[in-house]
Amino acid sequence: ITSLTLAVIINGNEENCFGGRNSTRLWGLVVGHHTSVRCVPFPLRYACEILMQAFGLQLNMELHLASQLSEKRVLKTQTLLCDMLLRDSVTGIVTQSPSIMDLVKCDGSALYHQGRYYPLGVTPTEAQIKDIVQWLLMFHGDSTGLSTDSLADAGYPEAATLGDAVCGMAVAYISSIDFLFWFRSHTAKEIKWGGAKHHPQNKDNGFNMHPRSSFKAFLEVVKSRSLPWENAEMNAIHSLQLILRDSFRVDDRDNSKAVVEVEVRDMELNEMDELSFVAREMIRLIETATAPIFAVGVDGLINGWNVKVAELTGLSIEEAMGKSLVRDVAHKESEEIAGKLLFHALRG
Repeated sequence: ITSLTLAVIINGNEENCFGGRNSTRLWGLVVGHHTSVRCVPFPLRYACEILMQAFGLQLNMELHLASQLSEKRVLKTQTLLCDMLLRDSVTGIVTQSPSIMDLVKCDGSALYHQGRYYPLGVTPTEAQIKDIVQWLLMFHGDSTGLSTDSLADAGYPEAATLGDAVCGMAVAYISSIDFLFWFRSHTAKEIKWGGAKHHPQNKDNGFNMHPRSSFKAFLEVVKSRSLPWENAEMNAIHSLQLILRDSFRVDDRDNSKAVVEVEVRDMELNEMDELSFVAREMIRLIETATAPIFAVGVDGLINGWNVKVAELTGLSIEEAMGKSLVRDVAHKESEEIAGKLLFHALRG
């Protein structure tokens, strides 16, 4: 079996790489297999690499936009929660809408305030939450909070009594008697492998690495855990924690609301900057590539034409830009085929 593997690289983050803004990380692999010996020529391999780079840039933009939308939603929710704190008592963040349950993805949330329990959704009982509070104060009293996707792994002795309904937990300490909780239920995570990863026939001989002889789907189920808490979610929880601490200590709630609204405006400006950065990177990738690359808009007009394709066609960048790929550039006998290919390409 012959294989060709291409890496999909995107911008990194603090969780899994280093190097600041220019750091990168592996997002995934595109793997092709052939049942007999096959040599892929260098020009084709290089063209595939260019395609993966362009795909990585587009993917990075999509992921970044999704992250920006999520953060913007969180900040708007925080603004509404601050409004509630201005109008009502602290219990408004669990008795009105939106509530703290809308801040992050969860199955349940709760406020434990001055010995009283205000649950929402799937949560432990009042007796169980009091036991959790005592455990937190005893074993995690010096921290500002805790997050785990498995209370059993975190060392909570009564985790088994909670069952699958409450498996993961994030908690923010407001004071020694006030806590915010978010809960996630058990999720059976299914992982599909291309061939059994522990199958003895798939082992290498120590000298040569080979693709697996079988790619029959192999299912592995990971149990007794919830979905993990992401950094962005913990940042949202921590921000609300700071706002509530301020509102408990001083009557400076107008300032807390103003800070959140400024963050929303700053995020909108940063989003525009990031989109411009991705667009510039895509243009640079096309212009500096040693493979012939051109780009066509949804109207069928050429809007990208690098130096290499200009050399091959004899058509300069200035002459090509704005022309119709099918009517002005393609040979007459190839117009129909070029039109069909472009139609299917634009449809995705």
